[in-house]
Amino acid sequence: MNTIKLYKSVERLSELLKVGARKAGAEHGLQPVQLEILHYLSTCNKYSDTPMAVTEYLGQTKGTVSQSIKTLVLKGLVEKIADENDKRTTHLAVTATGIALLGEVIPSELFVNACDQLSESNKEQISQALNTLLKAIIQTNNMKTFGVCHSCKHNRKLEDGSYYCNLVKVPLTLNDISLICREHEN
Repeated sequence: MNTIKLYKSVERLSELLKVGARKAGAEHGLQPVQLEILHYLSTCNKYSDTPMAVTEYLGQTKGTVSQSIKTLVLKGLVEKIADENDKRTTHLAVTATGIALLGEVIPSELFVNACDQLSESNKEQISQALNTLLKAIIQTNNMKTFGVCHSCKHNRKLEDGSYYCNLVKVPLTLNDISLICREHEN
């Protein structure tokens, strides 16, 4: 398959997913970028839940992220939490209301309906192919992976079955190792 054909397919898929996000967000008075922020914050760890990390992950401007966060806070979907050790740092947490909303809209109905038409083996093949493409884009462009801790080179499983991050020198919980981290490295 040539690169242009692959690009057009991925681009069209991306646009259709945005249609689903716009529809789902509009029902709750949210823009797609606000849903993206909410979704990211629901899947990231405590080292990746800052406005700067959101900006890096989404590739949006600081202004767009800042205004979107304000809207999410005003709607009671996200709360700001001052860092205990560094008062200059603000962490963002999805509220129970935000988690409930995400449960309704992510993945979009458009996406779920399409996936329901695919066999399990087709879903697995598509997932593997998209992950391969994603890794290639990240690696060839020297981008941050924002992967989950369990696949990070800094994560170490200890003899007692617990986990430890060698980068920040802290123990990790089972929940921690399933979350997105901006410091992730393969």
